[in-house]
Amino acid sequence: MSKALQTQVVRILIQAGKAAPTPPIGPALGARGVKSMDFCKEFNARTAHIEPGVPVPTLITVHPDRSFTFITKTPPTTYFLKKAAGIERGTGKPGHEYNGTISLKHIYEIAKIKATDEHLKHLRLESIASTVIGTARSLGVSIVP
Repeated sequence: MSKALQTQVVRILIQAGKAAPTPPIGPALGARGVKSMDFCKEFNARTAHIEPGVPVPTLITVHPDRSFTFITKTPPTTYFLKKAAGIERGTGKPGHEYNGTISLKHIYEIAKIKATDEHLKHLRLESIASTVIGTARSLGVSIVP
């Protein structure tokens, strides 16, 4: 079976409202025979309600007839944590150095947003919150009650 006749999935992180047929989008879709401009127009229209520049994980399914469908997910947990803590990036030594603090309320707010993702719908909010806490620790963000 040739590669062109299979459905392919492309995972890509694109800033909301800023999709353009430049790398990484253009080459990723062009190699699979999809017109990247069509995707960019549709993606920008679908993410128009989101603040421009917010990273949006996107799964693009390229069908054998070169048509495509795509699913957008909620921004990465690290994006929300950095924004809540008011930091640019994580620490170089997680567990030893802390470069920001957030409250438990922030953790549950982030968990509520993440709970809307299809792959997390079956989990309890507490479970999602605990993964958010783990991500916060690896970023060097301390959690205060």
